[in-house]
Amino acid sequence: MVMSQSISVGDLASFLLYTAYVGGSLGGLTSFYSEVMKGIGAGSRLFELLDRPSAIPLDSGEILKDARGRIQFHNVDFAYPTRPKTAIFKDMNLIIDPGTVVAVVGQSGSGKSTVGSLLLRFYDPIRGTITINDTDIKKLNLHWWRRQIGLVSQEPVLFAGTIAENIAYGANDDTEVSLEDVQNAARKANCENFILSFPDGYDTFVGERGISLSGGQKQRIAIARALLKDPTILILDEATSALDAESEALVQDALETLMRGRTVFTIAHRMSTIRSADVIACLDQGRVAEMGTYEELMKKEEGVFKKLMEHQRVEAEWMEDEELTEHRDREPQEQEDRPFFKGYGI
Repeated sequence: MVMSQSISVGDLASFLLYTAYVGGSLGGLTSFYSEVMKGIGAGSRLFELLDRPSAIPLDSGEILKDARGRIQFHNVDFAYPTRPKTAIFKDMNLIIDPGTVVAVVGQSGSGKSTVGSLLLRFYDPIRGTITINDTDIKKLNLHWWRRQIGLVSQEPVLFAGTIAENIAYGANDDTEVSLEDVQNAARKANCENFILSFPDGYDTFVGERGISLSGGQKQRIAIARALLKDPTILILDEATSALDAESEALVQDALETLMRGRTVFTIAHRMSTIRSADVIACLDQGRVAEMGTYEELMKKEEGVFKKLMEHQRVEAEWMEDEELTEHRDREPQEQEDRPFFKGYGI
């Protein structure tokens, strides 16, 4: 067509250029279509879960005038649905008076965290009952019941929002939360100092799962969230087990503020936490094997709790010896790596 002068060379160049643009756009649409189809597939599975009816009615059931009452596990049998033949609890009994701090201790796999899961009704007992003020928690309005319980776990869940939003998430649905309320909770949880050290303060984005914060900072935000919720029952699931000494001291101070006047279940490994509890429930072979204060249980020469403490002490000493040996083995190498004339800048 150029030869016959139907179009000019410039028109041909423009045509080829636009053809390349259109081809690239169509190629992009093809990859975009595949991404859309992936999203539709993932979304359909997500909506299927969201539309799934709850096995437990959320908005029906009794609402008690006061959740500050005696909590009782009565002849509880339980096994997880995924392992029905492995019994966690067998005829387990536990009575906790209101305002008591109980440390739940035991070997790994003894069911310490399961106590909290059953209280929150993530699962129900196979047999037996869990009651508060002699009312079976199965009869309670689940939404109301869970609002009475605060949970601070070893790895708190933070969302990809601001610090203020993550703290305010703890408030009950029917409660208006102001920035002042958030700040008061943060102050009591010993986290205002590090929050104000950020350029954006309370508007600082924490990233997915709080990736921009340290373990101790995340724990203190979780405690501030629980303070804002103001629960009557508190579950502390190894809340300080993964922290260094400095972070643990700050978190422990915040926890003491949070625990005042509440019924507290603390799943504990640290000796300081166990000693400070009002009562200790030692789990063994699916039951509460022993219950009492630290001094009472340590007086039992062949007691389960005393053996557990001795085992943990030996294990801690072994770990300390291992760290010391590793440090000594490392020292000669560090000496060799050190410049001989370091003091003279050579």
